[in-house]
Amino acid sequence: MNEPAFQRARSAEAKQARERAILDAARTLGRRRGVRDVTLTDIAAEVGMHKSALLRYFETREQIFLELTAEGWRQWSADLRGDLEHTARATPAGVAAVIAGTLAARPMFCDLLAQAPLNLERNVSIESVRSFKLATLHEVGLIGAELRRLLGLTESQAVDTIATATGMAGALWQMATPGPRLRELYTSDPRLGHAVVEVEPRLTRVLTALLTGLGAHSATTS
Repeated sequence: MNEPAFQRARSAEAKQARERAILDAARTLGRRRGVRDVTLTDIAAEVGMHKSALLRYFETREQIFLELTAEGWRQWSADLRGDLEHTARATPAGVAAVIAGTLAARPMFCDLLAQAPLNLERNVSIESVRSFKLATLHEVGLIGAELRRLLGLTESQAVDTIATATGMAGALWQMATPGPRLRELYTSDPRLGHAVVEVEPRLTRVLTALLTGLGAHSATTS
């Protein structure tokens, strides 16, 4: 079998283009198969390069997907804040619905949210983890500011809300996508029907209960 032709990127621009191609390939495969089932060899083949050559750009498959997780945080944060910033007054149920809806619309991001603490942060350098955590922290701060403005939450309450939303989105997505054999089992036995969940409605209910319990209210009403 012929090896794929590959030329090493020489300029900074070529290196960035190669990194973007690798990230795009990993994203495509992750959406198609699920993040857990994508190997470094799979990504290299999708790009059309040697696995050893790919390692010049990323240290491990986990680093590739961790970078995609950080990118997902930035994109979700921007879209969520865009939906929230035009809201002059809000209710716990309304804000919960927006958060849940924007997460459920991003299945790949939900998958990454579940995989990040389980394995993506565990096979990369300390600097990669530091960079990821700082990127996430920045977006949490931006989202938290909107939650405080709309619902009068404290900083810690806002952080808890974001952590609950993203943590549950990752877990619920895994439950909602059990694979063909398990899905057949769950749907064939009425006693197991509860095992397959719908992410958005359940996440909306959980976040509504959380925000209501925190005593959240529209900051414009006080």
